[in-house]
Amino acid sequence: MDRLETLLKALVALAWLIASAALWWPAPAAAARIKEVASVQGVRSNPLVGYGLVVGLDGTGDQTTSTPFTAQSLAAMLQQMGVTVPPGTNMQLKNVAAVMVTAQLPAFAQPGQTIDVNVSSLGNAKSLRGGTLIATPLKGADGQIYALAQGNLIVGGAGASAGGSKVQINHLSAGRVPEGATVERSVPTPLNQGDTLQLDLNASDFNTAREVARAINQRMGADVALAVDGRVVRVRMPDAPGSRVAFMADIENLDINLAAPAAKVVINARTGSVVMNQAVTLAACAVAHGNLSVTISSTPQVSQPNALSTGGQAVVTEKADITIAQQAGSLIQMPAGTKLADVVKALNSLGATPQDLLAILQAMKSAGALNAELEVI
Repeated sequence: MDRLETLLKALVALAWLIASAALWWPAPAAAARIKEVASVQGVRSNPLVGYGLVVGLDGTGDQTTSTPFTAQSLAAMLQQMGVTVPPGTNMQLKNVAAVMVTAQLPAFAQPGQTIDVNVSSLGNAKSLRGGTLIATPLKGADGQIYALAQGNLIVGGAGASAGGSKVQINHLSAGRVPEGATVERSVPTPLNQGDTLQLDLNASDFNTAREVARAINQRMGADVALAVDGRVVRVRMPDAPGSRVAFMADIENLDINLAAPAAKVVINARTGSVVMNQAVTLAACAVAHGNLSVTISSTPQVSQPNALSTGGQAVVTEKADITIAQQAGSLIQMPAGTKLADVVKALNSLGATPQDLLAILQAMKSAGALNAELEVI
């Protein structure tokens, strides 16, 4: 009986250990798929742009005296509808705004399908809220019309003004028309052209190109894929168009093992942001950092003439005080760091602000202590 109880306790403990293993055992890293690291050459979206008019605004349209092209566009549109505006007529429009309409024509889009469009004010309209976009042809880079846009605008903002005061929430000079454009012309893609198809990697990496070619050859057969360089993988395609779609669906979901990226530190000089990946390492070095501040204060002074003088005038002069303060910076020894956590800990020990850290990282790179590529954006 005691032996049975001991066995049951052991089984319960083993089951609890297995159930709790998911909490403390590190999960394996998920492999990336080919569709996440590469794209098919030529299978992409195309930008479209057009010029149009938004009508129905509540007195928040363009001021025609400052934007004469709005009145010219309205006159041309009315003329196409059989309405002739007498020459020299000064149209005081308040409910019309000239806009630019942009959209992205996705790959494989066919005539009759709808796409979203963005509408942005071109003149000095105060708000596009409540407006309606009049039929606007959207053209591609070749000058051909690929879509026709029209519909009611959705503006994610609100505002009001009176007596010189103004309250505004979000942006009122741009809006969106969901499914507001109808595709009129399709763009041919190279999916069914030629015997091969080219996969373009999102980032140039020889190891990734080799892994993509290896995964395709293991699944689809030898000599199907060939890594041309660090960014291009050429794939031999089936002859039938239907087989090509199934072939691409299969290879897009193949898993590949990505190598660790090259060490890189990205610096945004405008915002003071510093981002580094896990491959960044630090060699042993010593850093001294101190702050230098210059303060200039100006005080206006008035020089009054003598009370008995007849031609004197009061003169305003300024007295400037300039102060330079420099804080002492001690020399801090930074140990070598082979992990990202060690690098972060060493940089935090300096106590520098993000703006100061930009100059420190550049100096460490010049001294050879920062083992990473430094990119300033």
